[in-house]
Amino acid sequence: MTAPLVFDRSLARQRLQRALRQGYADFLLARAVEDLDERLSAVLRDFSLALDLGTPTALAATALRQAKRAREVVRLSPLPEAGAIVGDEESLPFGDARFDLIVSLLALQGVNDLPGALVQIRRALKPDGLFVAALFGGSTLTELRQAFTAAEVEIEGGVSPRVAPFADLRDLGSLLQRAGLALPVTDSEVVRVRYADPFSLMRDLRRMGLTNALHDRRKTPLKRRTLMRAAEIYAECFADPDGRVPATFEIVWLLGWAPHESQQKPLRPGSARMRLADALHVEEQKTGEKPGP
Repeated sequence: MTAPLVFDRSLARQRLQRALRQGYADFLLARAVEDLDERLSAVLRDFSLALDLGTPTALAATALRQAKRAREVVRLSPLPEAGAIVGDEESLPFGDARFDLIVSLLALQGVNDLPGALVQIRRALKPDGLFVAALFGGSTLTELRQAFTAAEVEIEGGVSPRVAPFADLRDLGSLLQRAGLALPVTDSEVVRVRYADPFSLMRDLRRMGLTNALHDRRKTPLKRRTLMRAAEIYAECFADPDGRVPATFEIVWLLGWAPHESQQKPLRPGSARMRLADALHVEEQKTGEKPGP
């Protein structure tokens, strides 16, 4: 089955190109790179060939090289870039079992077929290869979403798609398992960024290439009246006591391994060598009996 078109991928690349040209706002990406380095430092093994998959800038690939996390790092970039391969996260130009480490930061939330992308990542990993990714999660930009929804209902009598849908943490964990990745781990961190006003947030989103690239977005320009009303609602509903407004960014981390015979496996049902009652140091009750006072 063909995945639904949620994002206009060509437009998203144009928006990223504009952001890079104007000066990419990399504070969230820099934070993710620091977290990636910390997570990899806990993995006690050497990687021979790593792939930086679709990260908006070369920041992650540079960090991997500087920290010597792998003997060689290949970068798949969404745009032409010195020393990188231009490609698409939804169509990997690599053979099976090539990399023993694949990382992707703040990129995979923008693919149309995330399950398919994860399957390709799994195939590109060598046995016992590691996949680590960070992407925006479900509560990202919740304030902006609510403000625009209320403003459009009030001014225009309806709602148009303006803020991208972000995946839920539990759903992402299930997708790792469906893709065939072993020992999956997911966790998230909520980053709260404060701005002088909602327009400052919108300028940062533009400088991150994160303005509206939804496939079903309204093609007519946003009405100034709607924009101003959305900013008013944002400030009225979410401003801190000092007048500054917060913006929520949820960063979800995914980790999974390509299956290998050396990895831990769950015990078969019935193979336990100790009764649960003994492990808990309680007296086992027979069926139908009620525990005493």
